[in-house]
Amino acid sequence: MLYDLHEMTLGEKILEFLHNLKLDIEFPLSIATLDPFKGENAEVIERTIQAFYNKFYNDRESRRMIIGINPGRLGAGLTGIPFSDTKRLASDCDIHIEEFNSHEPSSVFVYEVIRAFGGTEVFYKNFYITSACPLGFVEVKADGKEVNHNYYDSKELQDAVTPFIIATLKEQIDWGMRTDIAYCLGTGKNFKFLNTLNEEHCLFDRIIPLEHPRYIVQYRSKRMAEYVDKYLMALA
Repeated sequence: MLYDLHEMTLGEKILEFLHNLKLDIEFPLSIATLDPFKGENAEVIERTIQAFYNKFYNDRESRRMIIGINPGRLGAGLTGIPFSDTKRLASDCDIHIEEFNSHEPSSVFVYEVIRAFGGTEVFYKNFYITSACPLGFVEVKADGKEVNHNYYDSKELQDAVTPFIIATLKEQIDWGMRTDIAYCLGTGKNFKFLNTLNEEHCLFDRIIPLEHPRYIVQYRSKRMAEYVDKYLMALA
């Protein structure tokens, strides 16, 4: 990298990282990358990520990492901010996107946790949310419709992106992130993959798996308060 990590704030490091993301692989048939930073809303996303990371990460303090799967079409794949739709960015972060509106189910739960933890200022002072693969994927159906595709949904894709995942995780850790504990969103395939990676590369002392927010909202919505408490206990 051409920048001095010691002189930059964490927010500046994150922005530099996002600006330089590039995935050069042979994609499986019908799978395409989801890169909001170079898409049709790139100017809006640039303004949004500048506002968010300069607001909440304008320091040189260490955080623990919360690691999701990969950006989805209605979350980071649209707004540029993990698990943050336009509604939550406006109501909780005072960051407004006028060009479009979005509602992401996972964002509903994540911001319930953030509020219970003490609000955005306190939460983002302690944690940095990222993804195993910082760029997302879509599957293009026969009718042209695009649907979310996770990096592990295809072994061919998972194998192709693994070096990229390892490199980007190491780069983020090298910013000075805490490595005693990391949190994995997803207790199934995402955790299995990250845990195996961790055993091979010793990235963190341990990784704590938590049920994925989308799973909670979709299948356990009546017990959401229980899962909020479970998250708070794990993050404490």
